[in-house]
Amino acid sequence: MKKILIVRFSSIGDIVLTTPVLRCLKLQLGAELHFLTKKAYRELLVANPHLDRIWTIERRVSEVLPALRKERFDLVVDLHRNLRSLQLKWHLRRPSVSFQKLNWEKWLMVRFKIDRLPDRHIVDRYLDAVRTYGVQYDGQGLDHFIPPEQEVDLAAALGLHEPFTAFAIGAAHATKRLPADKILAVCRRLPGPVVLLGGPGEQAVGRSVAEQLGDRVHDTCGRLSLQQSASVVRQAQVVISHDTGLMHLAAALRRPVVSVWGNTIPA
Repeated sequence: MKKILIVRFSSIGDIVLTTPVLRCLKLQLGAELHFLTKKAYRELLVANPHLDRIWTIERRVSEVLPALRKERFDLVVDLHRNLRSLQLKWHLRRPSVSFQKLNWEKWLMVRFKIDRLPDRHIVDRYLDAVRTYGVQYDGQGLDHFIPPEQEVDLAAALGLHEPFTAFAIGAAHATKRLPADKILAVCRRLPGPVVLLGGPGEQAVGRSVAEQLGDRVHDTCGRLSLQQSASVVRQAQVVISHDTGLMHLAAALRRPVVSVWGNTIPA
């Protein structure tokens, strides 16, 4: 197996969850690994030493199809399994494997609360796709690599010199997030400094919480890149997060995590 293309277009957490597959493929097969994702998520992978090349699209696989055809991959590993990845595999005409997405089981759970979901972590399900090639899980967990230029000096940036809690207050959907008053209540009860993490959509909540609680709370929402946020997470004593990408990054960076779940199911 000389050259493999791994496909996962989005999102932050799902891409982080593919990292054991990348590591095991690279270290156990010694293959040249390429990864196809959306442009918005490229920075998650740029420092990963197990990848040889990253391909990105804005919206359509047609943006990279001519170049990908020339690569003549020995295997395409589809870890997204949607219409876009099916289109890609059909056009590439290369050997491929994919993971079981369990859409039917998810629908039963959401619609009728009938639980047919297997009691297996998604990392194991991702790895199932390549087990026929002799790839085995090494038990080393998730990976994340932060470029040195993206590391945040918290003493210089925030005047922070003591242990702190990082609180990722955002999430993709409102049903995954604590209401603003609950976020405020949690921060009020936390000992020591708190650093609020989030994107532009969390700026209003972050600013409000920081204004009400004073210098003990440092609001960085909308001010940091994804990798800079990961750097803050790496330096935190503990991380509080909704079911969001920073939760998975915290796990990959081996930080203690307290996760808050709304309408999604831990897996």
